[in-house]
Amino acid sequence: MTILYTHPASGRHVTPPGHPEQVARHRAVLDPLADLPLAHREAPLADDADVLRCHPERYLTRLRTAVPAQGQVALDGDTWLSPGSLDAALRAVGAACAAVDALLAGEDRSAFVAMRPPGHHAERETPMGFCILGTAAIAAKRALDHHGLDRVAVLDFDVHHGNGTQDLLWTEKRAFFASTHQMPLYPGTGAASEQGAHGQMLNLPLRPGSGGAEARAAWTTIAARLRDWAPGLVIVSAGFDAHAADPLASLNWDEADFAAIIAMIVDAAGAAPVVSVLEGGYDLPALGRSVRAHVTTLGGIAA
Repeated sequence: MTILYTHPASGRHVTPPGHPEQVARHRAVLDPLADLPLAHREAPLADDADVLRCHPERYLTRLRTAVPAQGQVALDGDTWLSPGSLDAALRAVGAACAAVDALLAGEDRSAFVAMRPPGHHAERETPMGFCILGTAAIAAKRALDHHGLDRVAVLDFDVHHGNGTQDLLWTEKRAFFASTHQMPLYPGTGAASEQGAHGQMLNLPLRPGSGGAEARAAWTTIAARLRDWAPGLVIVSAGFDAHAADPLASLNWDEADFAAIIAMIVDAAGAAPVVSVLEGGYDLPALGRSVRAHVTTLGGIAA
């Protein structure tokens, strides 16, 4: 039974009116999963020690100092803090780390972290792109440093390149990072030439207007590399903004494409368990349908 991690704190990360990374995303993700046989667990707060595997203490202090007593403050043009934002981000990280612990303890084969804000754009000392903490990268480092795994993989199918994950794992030779993403598009990183300090990264940009056929071909390539890497754990940055209905990009994927991609990942992972972490997706109906397709396929659940 796939483990679902979530917490009401996700609804207390409040962005300004009209912001695409809105409170309503949380219910848009959870409601379509309500009838599925999932093991529900509350997202815990992350330990500082886990956050500090990827971000320096001065960055965490800076975030804590910046949290407003009321209203919102901008960290950059896209990324905001409200009174509940840091708690939500720390619970997203805590959930991802708890999922790593649970799966490596053999409690299940898969987990989905339904938390916001997303995390894959947050660099070592730079919040950006709606992201505050590098959730997936921190979870990968917990698997490596706390559990002693030799190899992990972090795979990202969000329409925007996971520049933060790439930055946080650039010199980590034990972590394979692979991404498909639209190019050109924010944040402007993710060229095929960006291969990590040890050649352990694979970026496969996709042209605007391309669809499921191109996506599946790219993920066939990534799946082959994943098999060769043979990780002890796979972490997925699951962004659903490559959907044709999404307002922030111009790829033309549908729910069947998201299901096919996670099926490829699960198959190529072999014996390795899979932790999936919510990233983007900003058309709420498309987000809900895509997440349901993703989770049912991830867990082998009859839809």
